[in-house]
Amino acid sequence: MTTLVLASQSASRRAMLGAAGVPHEAMAAQVDEATAKESLLAAGTSPRDLADALAELKALKVSRMVPQALVLGGDSVVALDDGSLLDKPVSREDAAEHLRRMSGQHHDLYSAAVIAERGHAVWRHVDRARMHVRSLSEAFIQDYLDGEWPAIGACVGCYRIEGPGVQLFAKVEGSHFTILGMPMLPLLDYLRTRKVLTS
Repeated sequence: MTTLVLASQSASRRAMLGAAGVPHEAMAAQVDEATAKESLLAAGTSPRDLADALAELKALKVSRMVPQALVLGGDSVVALDDGSLLDKPVSREDAAEHLRRMSGQHHDLYSAAVIAERGHAVWRHVDRARMHVRSLSEAFIQDYLDGEWPAIGACVGCYRIEGPGVQLFAKVEGSHFTILGMPMLPLLDYLRTRKVLTS
């Protein structure tokens, strides 16, 4: 059976694969994501293509270390309606500012998955979810961060939708898996064609 390696230590992506019964190993990609993102944005890369490019970067990096495996890279990008992107918050106050900016607005969440084999990308999929954030009071923001910081420090958008983060939203459009950070159904379909999973 072909080995699947997740090019990430992301707890949510590992949990999704585990819950779906997908056998895998995990290996941190250790790429300079900030520099890559800066370069891609300077070149005018769209939010969708940014998620795709960062997922590919991680997959290729690990694929060169384990060429015999299928290597899965993933990335998520949050794009606000004003065209700006949100990065992972660096502090509690930064997270609070992100929540204030999202309050009463909607944003697009792009989640990309790329599979590499022998140092080349062989499959990719990018999905989008439309997230409608309700109006958040300052009291709610502080109470929310009391419970969720620093755990959400690793989350673009400052939410874990599977936990208290669901309280941020009035409505969501799109796949729950995409919101969690991985377009799972297309991924599972590809893994069946590659005999990682039984069809």
